[in-house]
Amino acid sequence: MHDSKHEFLISSSPAEGVQLIELHHLAKRNCLSKQVLRELAGALRHAEAQSGIRAVVLTGQPEFFSAGADVADMAKRGVDAYLDTDRLGYWKTIESFRKPLIAAVNGYAFGGGFELALLADIIIAGTNAKFGLPEVKIGAIPGDGGTQRLPLLVGKSRAMRMILSGEPISAEEAGQNGVVSEVVDPSMTVSTAVTLASLIAKRPAKAIELAKEAVRRSTRSILQAGLLMERELVVEVFRTHDRDEGHRAFVEKRAPQFRHD
Repeated sequence: MHDSKHEFLISSSPAEGVQLIELHHLAKRNCLSKQVLRELAGALRHAEAQSGIRAVVLTGQPEFFSAGADVADMAKRGVDAYLDTDRLGYWKTIESFRKPLIAAVNGYAFGGGFELALLADIIIAGTNAKFGLPEVKIGAIPGDGGTQRLPLLVGKSRAMRMILSGEPISAEEAGQNGVVSEVVDPSMTVSTAVTLASLIAKRPAKAIELAKEAVRRSTRSILQAGLLMERELVVEVFRTHDRDEGHRAFVEKRAPQFRHD
């Protein structure tokens, strides 16, 4: 198996036609900084251009998939960090990946980490996985598709519960709600995803690409409009005192003092 290491990713070829990409920003629990997103977008562009790669598995660490957005950067730069043209472009590249993408999630996938997993076509979860959108706890709202993609999967009531409470759900509940397709022992999460990716990689590549595109088109018009609306509302929440206080409190590792105005 050939491995290639980037600064924040490790790529390998665990099976014929399959590329495994491991998020490896350990110091910040795989937080999705602009640098991490740039490397991931670049790795997916490379995979898309290689005819020998027919499916990709994306994973994190045994204890965490991703802690989410780079809150420290957003606390420092404010709305400019969120609206950063490069950052948004990297998300768009990941979203637009044409080949099958399977997320293998162990541990927590929170905030942007969960939103990243939601871009995958299939999610395999370990029994220790937790999925959450905790942005309201620091005075923010999900801003990279969570408010739009989650309701499509689980319905309004369940999505509202997660988004408005900020509390995570277990792998078991994620399986019951249709967020993930299979829940396995954490030691088997990646291998299960690779086995599935290997099976898909044996199917005719063009048929697979068109099948994925057909499914994506079923919600594209409503989703694209919703994502633009979500972005507008995130910009609005960035103007509030409580968002600023919540982000600063997170960075300073203290409880936020919200004004609720």
